[in-house]
Amino acid sequence: MVHIIGGGVIGLASAYALVRAGHEVTVIEARDTLGSETSFANGGQLSYRYVAPLADAGVPLQAIGWLLRGDSPLKLRPRLDRQQWRWMAAFLGACRGSVNQRNAAHLLRLAALSQATLAQWRTCDGLEGFDWRRNGKLVTFRHAATFERARHKVTDRVCQQVLSAAECTHLEPALTGGGFVGGIYTPTEEVADCHAFCQRMAAWLEASGRCTFLLGRKVTGIRQAEGVVQAVVSGAEVMPVEHLVLAAGYRSAELGVRLPLYPLKGYSLSVPIGAQHQAPNVSITDYDRKIVYARIGEQLRVAAMVDIVGFDASLEPKRLALMKRQALETFPLAGDYAQAVEWAGMRPATPTGVPLIGASVYRNLWLNLGHGALGFTLACGSGQLLAELIGQHAPSIDMQGLTPRAA
Repeated sequence: MVHIIGGGVIGLASAYALVRAGHEVTVIEARDTLGSETSFANGGQLSYRYVAPLADAGVPLQAIGWLLRGDSPLKLRPRLDRQQWRWMAAFLGACRGSVNQRNAAHLLRLAALSQATLAQWRTCDGLEGFDWRRNGKLVTFRHAATFERARHKVTDRVCQQVLSAAECTHLEPALTGGGFVGGIYTPTEEVADCHAFCQRMAAWLEASGRCTFLLGRKVTGIRQAEGVVQAVVSGAEVMPVEHLVLAAGYRSAELGVRLPLYPLKGYSLSVPIGAQHQAPNVSITDYDRKIVYARIGEQLRVAAMVDIVGFDASLEPKRLALMKRQALETFPLAGDYAQAVEWAGMRPATPTGVPLIGASVYRNLWLNLGHGALGFTLACGSGQLLAELIGQHAPSIDMQGLTPRAA
């Protein structure tokens, strides 16, 4: 029996992979519904080729420039919080080109596995109903300098195409007047509704007869002895465990296991699309403004911002207004912005940008967390790896760089 703390896309993908492997699973979720926090209204892009970590050479200096701008994609609110300063110090330590390249390679391996795993689940299990499409992704650039740097990094001209501004508009007519100088197009990228994906996985798990959901149960502690987790505590209830998976996102650090996690707050708008509107069909990443656009069913999902502001998930009107203004400038006819649904979520990030997947310091406590903005993209592969490790099978990919360092 495997207990999983966390009913978001990572916890549910872990449960899905474990049940497929023959395990009995119990998912414990603090909320009354599944997939209702960071998984609820994220960017929706399944961006398997674009997984480079945020930490890179030049980023600290660039971040200083961002913080001096009124329209910055980054916001930092320093706090008297040892966890925040420890995370930022480790992040600065990872801002080296060689470290970024090494970590990007780890993420690319995991992303390729995740794409193949989702394809297998869709084909073998008939897992559908979450607005999945292979619509491709176009990364657009507003400045010649950033475009030149990006085009010189393209090594696979078969999978990625460098396009002029005119070619970008030909590929995606909704870009007309967007002010872009060029772009890089990857036709194999995908898009889907993460919250709907969580609901479809939950329905499949329930139908399997091998998964139990305990909703509205906040785990407040872990009981352990001699290096083994014996039980989890939820209110007055103590639940014995054989294997325990920690997949509660940024809240995972509340349970007494020291983890290199900090929440990076992001925002999204879900803009209704009507027959008279012209929303992009291709997923768009506005590189210079750090905004992503994904058409998910009959809505345009607009997502942006990295706010390092502590554990406050509330909506900030100024940040949402900035994002809406920039979206209107880029895609003024994309949808009914007046009816847009506003959302904020807390992405659980490690300083390196690489998630923690596998065994912890406790022999039967397993980690699957720290995916940052790539949770949806990496969920299926991460769940598959975790199931293989718990089942004592050889992992599908090299685990170098993914091994947890919890203390």
